[in-house]
Amino acid sequence: MATYEDLYIGGRWVSPATADTIAVISPHTEQLVARVPAASPADVDRAVTAARAAFDDGPWPHTDPAERVDVIRRLAALYTAREDELARLITTEMGAPITFSRSAHARLPGVMMRAFADIAEKFPWRETRSGFLGSDVVVEHRPVGVVAAVIPWNMPMFLIVAKLIPALLAGCAVVVKPSPETSLDANLMAELLDELDLPPGVVSVLPGDRDIGRHLVAHEGVDKVSFTGSTAAGRQVAEVCGAALRRVSLELGGKSAAVVLDDADPEDVAQGMLVAGLMNSGQACVAQTRVLVPHRRRREFLDALVVGVENLTVGDPFDPATRVGPMVSQRHQQRVRGYIEHAREQGARLVLGGSDLPETVERGWYIRPTVFADVDISMRIAREEVFGPVLTVHTYTDDDHAVEIAEATEYGLSGSVWTSDIDRGLALAGRIRTGTLGINQPYTMDPVAPFGGVKHSGIGREFGREGLAGYLETISISVRELL
Repeated sequence: MATYEDLYIGGRWVSPATADTIAVISPHTEQLVARVPAASPADVDRAVTAARAAFDDGPWPHTDPAERVDVIRRLAALYTAREDELARLITTEMGAPITFSRSAHARLPGVMMRAFADIAEKFPWRETRSGFLGSDVVVEHRPVGVVAAVIPWNMPMFLIVAKLIPALLAGCAVVVKPSPETSLDANLMAELLDELDLPPGVVSVLPGDRDIGRHLVAHEGVDKVSFTGSTAAGRQVAEVCGAALRRVSLELGGKSAAVVLDDADPEDVAQGMLVAGLMNSGQACVAQTRVLVPHRRRREFLDALVVGVENLTVGDPFDPATRVGPMVSQRHQQRVRGYIEHAREQGARLVLGGSDLPETVERGWYIRPTVFADVDISMRIAREEVFGPVLTVHTYTDDDHAVEIAEATEYGLSGSVWTSDIDRGLALAGRIRTGTLGINQPYTMDPVAPFGGVKHSGIGREFGREGLAGYLETISISVRELL
């Protein structure tokens, strides 16, 4: 495993301003696996100053978009050559099962880079429109400026790429602030960027804690903040950006519902929910952890779901058979345990799992895959984001009741409808206020599909053409020839 003594600031590996380090701990063994330099406020200042100079005086914002596309295609090729190494890094640092690390954490970012390059190639960077008042109007799309990209630990490389790549294609300079729990994969990305010979100052990567994130978000040299994290933290980011009239996009929490219609097959639904509800060991903002089943078939769907969850292999994340790994940290493990215990105290019926360590492990920050039934929508377990392998099963009487339960949350990030009648599924999906939906599947994370939430799940969209547009300012120039 690579070791790091420097920080990647302004396109160069430089000595950090302090001797502070981040301890990367394996959530499976609870042992130290690496130490990396921790960014300080002085390092943030250096990175933003370099980015400001790169944007204000450097060539990158004025480079032809086709050249920027070529740079990203070269980065995608470099990245693909190290995908397996990346998968192992992510499994080491945050405990994702190795099969999920390979199929999602490592593979999808490369797909996304190539997709964004394709989108940028076809993007209308400059167009002329015939005006209604006698003048032509030239519409240009220009980079927004210096971008602060704040990344969480649960899908670290996927979310770095979701922000960094469209920002670079737009012509922005970017300061990436990854989570301390997942510093290793972020530094690997810095290594790849270093091979591109980008102009000085265009990219910095600063692993650090929340205080470093706050300093970066509030920095007067930043033009836009792109933040993914909890809704509580997102509110704080929004307040800072609002006071400064700074551009901001927020991808925040979720408490998504999977609405199972009465014509669905219980076995198909159960297998689908192992992905939709428990992907990444349940540590996913799009996880559909509320399973809504029709009252008259509740026993069939609950029994099938319990059998599916009960048969999941829990344990060593490097074992290809493992489907549920540990939580990212001991603190997060205790948080999830607290939700389980509180649900039992409030009267939810524990059908499977619980707060004890799984029988298959002796150490590590694990949570037993857990299923609750008889859950009222007023309970905390039904309303707040748990972010662990915990599912709640709710029963409904008719379609109107199902929509009422699905909507009984402040969030609106994801959701799904399970049915053998696609038209019926689409009709019901159209009644649920959420940013992304799937029919007989979770949100696919396809890079052409705009991703983001409504209500308290965020502002703005990532991926697709909309994701690129989020890093651009639209400028109108009216043109009239002099007589």
